[in-house]
Amino acid sequence: MALTLIIGNKNYSSWSMRPWVLMTQAGIAFTEQRVRFDSFEPDSAFKHTLQAVSPVGKVPVLVDDQLTGGQPIWDTLAICEYLAETYPALHLWPENRIARAHARSLCAEMHAGFGHLRSLCPMNIEAHLPDVGARLMHEHVGLQQDLQRITDMWQDLLQSDGGPLLFGEFSIADAYFAPVCMRIRTYALPVPAEVQAYIARVVALPGVAAWMQQALAEHDFRAFEEPYRQA
Repeated sequence: MALTLIIGNKNYSSWSMRPWVLMTQAGIAFTEQRVRFDSFEPDSAFKHTLQAVSPVGKVPVLVDDQLTGGQPIWDTLAICEYLAETYPALHLWPENRIARAHARSLCAEMHAGFGHLRSLCPMNIEAHLPDVGARLMHEHVGLQQDLQRITDMWQDLLQSDGGPLLFGEFSIADAYFAPVCMRIRTYALPVPAEVQAYIARVVALPGVAAWMQQALAEHDFRAFEEPYRQA
């Protein structure tokens, strides 16, 4: 089996980060294909490249050369589920059935929700924007609510399961929320000490640390991804 994961810029692409961190942290071998963000317009090089592989023209995309006809797998949650099925011995979801259902629910909630956090605080690993974060928290009740939900969610899990990660050992849930950790760090969003400690543990994971190191090495300022800074 040969797997190829197609991703975007590591500094900005939160969706790409999830399966890349999952596979790297779990020790799943894959080839990375990075497609640089130039724009998301229909005539952009990015869109032309992705639409040749996936009907939705977005990252990430997983290609398994053993799937009949080279069927691509797009959408982060679909990729994570495929990997969990393909590598059951790795226990990418929690082993306990109830915990597994809980983890799936939280990942689905992240997948479809938290719109204020996503739109107001786009992932930008290289940036440090505490003043922007303070202003956004003051101006947007929706962002306050998103952050409170995340704080409550994480604290409940860390207190009930005892850590060190959301369901004890590393799982898809931690990979899924790794970009949220990046956002909280970039914008210095206020969270309790217990949540800060969890974020520090996520940042220290080898898979996350590798992604961050490579994101910082890109030096590829994309103006359309930078609502708060100029080149």
